[in-house]
Amino acid sequence: MTKRLTVLLVFLTGLILGHSAHADEPDHLISFVTSGSNETQAMAMILTTHYLRGGGSAQVLLCDEAAELALKESDTGSEVVQPADASPRQMLGGLMAADVEVQVCAIFLPNRAETEDDLREGVTVARPDAIAKAMARPDSKLFNN
Repeated sequence: MTKRLTVLLVFLTGLILGHSAHADEPDHLISFVTSGSNETQAMAMILTTHYLRGGGSAQVLLCDEAAELALKESDTGSEVVQPADASPRQMLGGLMAADVEVQVCAIFLPNRAETEDDLREGVTVARPDAIAKAMARPDSKLFNN
């Protein structure tokens, strides 16, 4: 009887600890996307979408070659990826429609001929202090590709 009680207590302790660890999991995802690869961009959008569907919130920071996704007059990320049957550009639009904040890194535009007027509607330029603050939040999880 004592052995069964001990096993039951260990099991219940594991459940309680597992539940409290799960309750402490971050609920905000910051997706840093830098790759120019169509498939890598698509996977970042797919994972961010699934994170949202799981109940979390998210924001996307586009840097380097991936920031081309934010430009109106760019064909970057336009190739449809299977099995999603959508392009990274379309998936990014879906995230934006779901109220995900999408930004380009602060050094993207100053190093190109484009300006903020060339960004897709709803995309803004990130402020490093705001991104650093979001990264430091205890409820934030970072995803980088």
